[in-house]
Amino acid sequence: MASASEAPATTRVPRHLAIVMDGNGRWAQRRLLPRTVGHREGQKSLRATVEFCLRRGIGSLTLFAFSSENWKRPEGEVGALMQLFLKALDREVDELHANGVRISFIGDLSAFSTELRERMQQAMARTAGNRALHANVAVNYGGRWDIAQAARRAAEAAVAGTLDPATIDEASLSPFFSLHDQPPVDLFLRTGGELRISNFLLWQVAYAELVFIDTLWPDVDAEVLDAALREFARRERRYGMTSEQVAAAG
Repeated sequence: MASASEAPATTRVPRHLAIVMDGNGRWAQRRLLPRTVGHREGQKSLRATVEFCLRRGIGSLTLFAFSSENWKRPEGEVGALMQLFLKALDREVDELHANGVRISFIGDLSAFSTELRERMQQAMARTAGNRALHANVAVNYGGRWDIAQAARRAAEAAVAGTLDPATIDEASLSPFFSLHDQPPVDLFLRTGGELRISNFLLWQVAYAELVFIDTLWPDVDAEVLDAALREFARRERRYGMTSEQVAAAG
């Protein structure tokens, strides 16, 4: 795995990259293979993406691995995905830890087996002190779920007397969301050609640059990711201001 000390390839890189890793099943079907083969191939792209972020100096990476809606998929495919998660945790955590990657899992983890939850907790505890890259894996996650759980936690704080409901605004609500300890998403990338956010990080992508590419996830490599970063670097991020105001502030 690449070192985090290598120089970035562009003058402006996102602090936080979020990816919807779409296209594993279609990649396999086009080759007349079971969908599970596509998921296995997609793990190679995941590894390449982590290496890419380390080389480019991207501080946070959030990957949409398993949505709350994915439980609707065929039972066999869901079971295979769970086994892939277990094997990936066993195989990858040592190297990720050695390269300074901090692993976090976000989403409603209560739906997973005890064995899988324990492996997730072990991975998070082991890598908690790492700083080279914060790699967030969204599992059984949905953006609406995230908003609902943030509202619930804020309500609990209000009942406990630690939060005044009259003072609730974006700033006071933000700490109750997943990823509250990391920068907002700068670049949202979806592979596979679909033009949807698919209930991913609805709060966190409010001002993200959205990039959609046709490349299926198992075919994503450093060249594809560099193209996405070049597109990001071309964008003018105004945050409601005019181009002239951005230039003056810059």
